[in-house]
Amino acid sequence: MLKMSNQSKAVSGPFSKLRGILTAGGRGAARLRTMSDKDIDAMTKRIILPSLPVSDEEMARATHQDHGQKLARQDRWDELSRRIRYADQSRLTTPGGETASLLLAFGARSDVVSAAEDALHDDAEPAPEGIEALEEVLAEEPGDYPCALVVALAHLDIAWAWHSIMFEKAPKESLTRAHEHLERAEDILAPHDGVALDAPSLLAALCALNATNEKRGRQLAEDYARLIELDPEGHRHMRAMGRHMLPLMRKTPNVLEVEARRIASQTSDIWQAGGYTWVYFDALATEPAAMELLDADFFIEGMENIIERRLDQHVINQFAAFCAISMAPGQQARSLSRRAEAARGQLHDCLDWLLSDYLQELHPLIWSQTLLAPGQVPMLPSRRALVVKGRQTALRIIAARFAGEIADGSSIAFSPQGMYRLPAL
Repeated sequence: MLKMSNQSKAVSGPFSKLRGILTAGGRGAARLRTMSDKDIDAMTKRIILPSLPVSDEEMARATHQDHGQKLARQDRWDELSRRIRYADQSRLTTPGGETASLLLAFGARSDVVSAAEDALHDDAEPAPEGIEALEEVLAEEPGDYPCALVVALAHLDIAWAWHSIMFEKAPKESLTRAHEHLERAEDILAPHDGVALDAPSLLAALCALNATNEKRGRQLAEDYARLIELDPEGHRHMRAMGRHMLPLMRKTPNVLEVEARRIASQTSDIWQAGGYTWVYFDALATEPAAMELLDADFFIEGMENIIERRLDQHVINQFAAFCAISMAPGQQARSLSRRAEAARGQLHDCLDWLLSDYLQELHPLIWSQTLLAPGQVPMLPSRRALVVKGRQTALRIIAARFAGEIADGSSIAFSPQGMYRLPAL
């Protein structure tokens, strides 16, 4: 049943590819290749851009997660259930579009999942008391779908932990134990119909579960179509769909393109072409082969449509970091065809208008997380280090992009009216 790829690779340093991104291509690249790091850092001092170490999006996510954790710790499951139901029915999200019901569920199971992960990292068997306590809650409320959601997702998370942490050390045991947790998650979710209950969180959990089984590829696409029909504004679901379509490309190479266009058509009244962009967004950052399928013009049109509908600085930072870092020349792990390389270049060049027309404030964590490429480093730096590196990364990329404009000592400033140049004094 379980088809989880083990892609974790060590790198020379968590931020080792920044210099390559700065000099690989784009405006000012040739000049930057002859400049020292000290010269580049000096240029960043002439980039005037407000920075938010903690954004509204982070605060909103933390609020939902912390509340879910607090209610679970205090055994206030009735209140947690009410809040998850309300979040589902109202389609409550964070400013950046993260699903509140899933954030509450994440917080509610976080203690149990973290304890299991810590034990596995220490080469120890996770203590059964945590998951057993959640199972007891479920037994007391057998028809309550929010409780089922929390417990099923806890089993799914622990299954992933067994696979990702223990597979190399004990492959047979890790797969066996992961299967046990996945089967239990499936049993828990089976009695609950997400469509009938008007509960997108349930369908999202079912999709995540089915994504572990490549034999359910066609069913997975249909499940995501149902989920997105139920919650068409929830772009988190479209991004997850794109990631989960990637393993299916081995048997059906064009599946990602087919499903992205299907979702674009299904959500056109809300996102116009944006559904196509959301489905491809994480997939492109995760798997270089996805670029071979991409219609770059349609992706860019969708990106513009998303910005028109949701002019939020969290989204602008996401798109800018994606174009600057994920789509930088030479950052792909495998060679691309000329067509795919040209498409990547088109997306990378979108950085110019994203910066000049829309960026007003810097969200450093988005840039550092994009630079790190989740899953590529064994240990994440501290949050403070991520904020510092994210700011440095963004300012260096912006300085590189506009090196010609500030070479004379002038500065670049950002405002709600757009980017503008301040002449040297």
